[in-house]
Amino acid sequence: MKIWFNRWFTTVSHYIDMIRANEENRKFIIYGTHPNKDALYLQNCDYAFVEPDVAGDEYIAFCLDFCQTNGINIFIPRKENVLISKRLADFEAIGVKVLVCPDARLMETMDNKAAAYRELVKGSPIISIPDYEVVHTADEFKRAYASLREKGHQVCFKPVIGEGANGFRVVKDQIESIQQLLYQGVGHRIPYEYACEILSQQETFPELMVLEYLEGREYSIDCLASNEGLYAAVPRMKGEGRVRELVESLELIQIAHKFHHEYKLPYIFNIQVKYNNGIPKLLEINPRMSGGMHISCLSGINFPFLALKILLGEKVEPLKPRFGIRASHIEKEMILKYEGSEKAQ
Repeated sequence: MKIWFNRWFTTVSHYIDMIRANEENRKFIIYGTHPNKDALYLQNCDYAFVEPDVAGDEYIAFCLDFCQTNGINIFIPRKENVLISKRLADFEAIGVKVLVCPDARLMETMDNKAAAYRELVKGSPIISIPDYEVVHTADEFKRAYASLREKGHQVCFKPVIGEGANGFRVVKDQIESIQQLLYQGVGHRIPYEYACEILSQQETFPELMVLEYLEGREYSIDCLASNEGLYAAVPRMKGEGRVRELVESLELIQIAHKFHHEYKLPYIFNIQVKYNNGIPKLLEINPRMSGGMHISCLSGINFPFLALKILLGEKVEPLKPRFGIRASHIEKEMILKYEGSEKAQ
């Protein structure tokens, strides 16, 4: 079978390896595309292509043509996965199975952090939500900041639509000192006055969530599921630096079961939470493979291959993940190869 990964994170290379090393010894041909010819996961594909840097319906047209031209059987999308969910019928019409949630409304909701928060406060509670406000002007930002500070919160902000830590900042009351500037890693922290100055450059800007900053440990819960049930939920704790630990937290596993019971999100999804004062609060929900899921696979569960089995309608046996595993990683050099690479038209 031919599998295509489009415009993924570098860590998808690990998922390609896991699919190839499946316990049933099944053979797959892996296609990869990216607008950057140096995207490292392309080096691990059987066929690698440079794709056009387009978006929206133009990108869907490219995807459909690529699938037909190359005889793709399974499409595992990252780029435009919400729009692809809306156009699933077009892919099914040409015989392509797509590893994406078929509920396009749910995909669109989870892609928007504010919409996801609003959805999750409906009905019976699944997980606590941080105090937050959505703003799109500098004045709204100032009012939201003041309101959250009055509640005793340290404040942070991030784009309503975005991936990972892109755009995330923790707001500080004071400007940097020379000591902080020269000798401390300030990272994602920004002085309040500087944030106001930047946001005042335009009358309006793309929506930001201004919310309470959560001080405790952060966890990613990688989940494997079908419409019928949740097969596995593996909480992955972020330790110091690059250290990660697989933790058998019944509280977090129960959150995953409650979420799946309510929304029936299939295949693979990821719930990110962070603790504050002993309470786990939601950061975001990713209806796809997470960038760090390869660490969760150290539990003995081959998430990417089992997700393919679910997509193909095959039976998955009961799973018992191993916990208590601590892991990290080191950089490794890679000589880039271009022989056999081609350009996707």
